[in-house]
Amino acid sequence: MESDIINKIHALSVNKALPDNTPYKSISLNNIKNISDESGISRHKIEIASLEAQIIPERYVRNMKSLSCADQVSLLKSKVSIAGLGGLGGTVCEILARIGIGTLNLIDGDIFEESNLNRQILSKESNIPTPKADAAKKRVNEINSCVSVFSHRIYLNDENASALIENSDVVIDCLDSIAGRFVLEKASKKAGCCFVSAAIAGSYGHITTIFPEDPGLKLIYGKAQNTPDKGAESSIGTLPHCVSLIASLECSEAIKVLLKKGALLRNKILLIDLTDNCFEIIKL
Repeated sequence: MESDIINKIHALSVNKALPDNTPYKSISLNNIKNISDESGISRHKIEIASLEAQIIPERYVRNMKSLSCADQVSLLKSKVSIAGLGGLGGTVCEILARIGIGTLNLIDGDIFEESNLNRQILSKESNIPTPKADAAKKRVNEINSCVSVFSHRIYLNDENASALIENSDVVIDCLDSIAGRFVLEKASKKAGCCFVSAAIAGSYGHITTIFPEDPGLKLIYGKAQNTPDKGAESSIGTLPHCVSLIASLECSEAIKVLLKKGALLRNKILLIDLTDNCFEIIKL
């Protein structure tokens, strides 16, 4: 980064204090936009340069203490692919845009319909039948214009999966097809990236994190060729509060992978039953 840009970031920073009175240097979104417009350097790069100078973009201030400036830079330099932009995927997009994942790669060939309104955060009465990929990209841009967003109005399959998730650090499975999960897992392993997978049905859900060398989904579903295409959600529906919880857990796993911090659900599955408030981790 050119020294005059760094100097401008310093000049436009202001002294503030966190709720616990810890002092910090802040730069506003408007100032980041102005520096970007004047210099031709992306807002994304301006945010990274600010954090590397220990100047916190105000949008990330409430991430601090839980995250360091270095952690935030790591997230901004990361790419996460989200396959499926319905219930789980829409909420995952929302969370990852807010925490500041630098590049979001969004994949879904479907459009919104009325039955999505109960649980899919990106769906609205006014955007039926908008393509889900378009709605997701628009929402991310509205939340965090410093994030780079790539959207693909296409259904993922064995032929295109590897190209669609290319150069991802983490791939998050928000699909509603068991067969699709196996396709996505295969592509993630081939690409050498971590794969976070979850499923929901009614008020039940599960989540696991799979690295390229791990056995993965076959320990949950058995052999791919012997599994049904749809899970229990086809018979007992999907409730919005369960969607939000499981999506949040997928984001938590992805963030821990990216930051190399915390205990992962690797070679484990977290089973959740919100009806009886049961949370159980089982070793796979």
